[in-house]
Amino acid sequence: MTIKTVATTPFSDQKPGTSGLRKAVPRFQESNYLENFIQSIFDSLEGYQGQTLVVGGDGRYYNRQAIQIILKMSAANGWGRVKVGQSGILSTPATSCVVRKYNAFGGIILSASHNPGGPDGDFGVKYNIGNGGPAPEKVTSAIYERSKQISEYKILEADDLDLDRLGETTLGDMTVEVIDAVQDYQELLESLFDFDRIQQLLMGGNFRMCMDSLHAVTGPYAHAIFEKRLGAPAGTVQNGKPLEDFGGGHPDPNLVYAHDLVDIMFGEDAPDFGAASDGDGDRNMILGRHFFVTPSDSLAILAANATVAPGYKDGLAGVARSMPTSAAADRVAQQLGIDCYETPTGWKFFGNLLDAGKATLCGEESFGTGSDHVREKDGLWAVLFWLNVLAVKQQSVEEIVQEHWKSYGRNYYSRHDYEAVESDRANALMTNLRNALPDMKGKQLGSYTVDYADDFSYTDPVDGSVSEKQGVRIGFTDGSRIVFRLSGTGTKGATLRVYLESYEPNPAKHDVDPQTALKPLIDIAEEVAQIKSCTGMDEPTVIT
Repeated sequence: MTIKTVATTPFSDQKPGTSGLRKAVPRFQESNYLENFIQSIFDSLEGYQGQTLVVGGDGRYYNRQAIQIILKMSAANGWGRVKVGQSGILSTPATSCVVRKYNAFGGIILSASHNPGGPDGDFGVKYNIGNGGPAPEKVTSAIYERSKQISEYKILEADDLDLDRLGETTLGDMTVEVIDAVQDYQELLESLFDFDRIQQLLMGGNFRMCMDSLHAVTGPYAHAIFEKRLGAPAGTVQNGKPLEDFGGGHPDPNLVYAHDLVDIMFGEDAPDFGAASDGDGDRNMILGRHFFVTPSDSLAILAANATVAPGYKDGLAGVARSMPTSAAADRVAQQLGIDCYETPTGWKFFGNLLDAGKATLCGEESFGTGSDHVREKDGLWAVLFWLNVLAVKQQSVEEIVQEHWKSYGRNYYSRHDYEAVESDRANALMTNLRNALPDMKGKQLGSYTVDYADDFSYTDPVDGSVSEKQGVRIGFTDGSRIVFRLSGTGTKGATLRVYLESYEPNPAKHDVDPQTALKPLIDIAEEVAQIKSCTGMDEPTVIT
């Protein structure tokens, strides 16, 4: 086996977004495209020679081929050991768990998260640092700068390795260890939650659950944890075999794309509890019988009930949420007497707070929740947390949520997504909004008075770094607000996200349909941003 140095030229589009580099599969398959980006990662790091790297992905199309390239490049670049998930499978939270448990230097996660897969679908590469979390901006910026200058990459000439057989092999001077993808992660979850009590709930005969893995990475984890360890009946996990194209579906756990689960949970003889996870296992959707729990409410309810779980019995250091996420968690934090941090979207912003011990639970409205047990959001963690709460409180999902609203009030909340908008049109919409901000304070919009209007900026309380232009906010004097933001997770055009929130303290008004309760704000959003004319779309692609 010999190390080969291959001459190459830069690609102009290798700037990582909030969750790494995401492109269509055919782009990654272009000659040298993946190799350039991997070499740019290695070239931007210092001190990794002889260290451990963790590699895995969500099983989507091109996952196995990409891993073989990464293994050979890792050997050529001096890594000492690579831990890779069996069959190339390793969920995003499990990767974070393994990096942290074995003090690895970092990890490479192959996923485009909730984006569709298959030969014409999407693929992604994300680098995680030694704390198990996504690389901060200074690291991703260094990777991008290197990608613009790269002239060669190193790769070992060797046969492909067997990724399906557990155990160690050598690749040049490097050790490759194929690990059980579930074991370390399951052990971590067992240390946090009362598995015996959850097992009693699932095996008691009066409680049924349905877990939909959407033919994505959590299938093997869900089978092992819910059906084998916790004793739920076979068939509790549906769509549990990871497929390269996710069965032709869209592995995004929301009310539109997780339609199999929604049909079950809102149908006749529905189970008591339903949950879904996404492509790489870091997102979750929670449902009760004929009842949907918004991610914002889920974070707040888990924070309010955290001490029922053994791993959080001593309480929380603090709570953190992304700026577009509703303020429901803020009200819980205030009552608990702990801090609540508002950060830009992107899990990397939570990493500093978690490492500094300032926050214990974190959440985003985009179906992501997690804690300081790893440095990523964690779909199955959230499902187990809910099961632990249900096992202790012995109430239905709906009863727990309604009880929470009575105590804290209800934050009516919705997100309207306009997907695959032509980038120029989406950017023009945001530019027009930003230009209008200086004259907006004090303005009357419908029955609302504007209290503030700004482009959200965040100063990290740990390292002092500043992140600007994180989303346009229009806040009203009654606490309601509208947020406009372009998402960086898609690969085609731009996704405009419009977030709408209204607080209702009166329990007698807690049963209104959110779209009805928020209709005045929806109309104002259209009036202010001229969404239909700017995007060319009459209605959102997805409403959650």
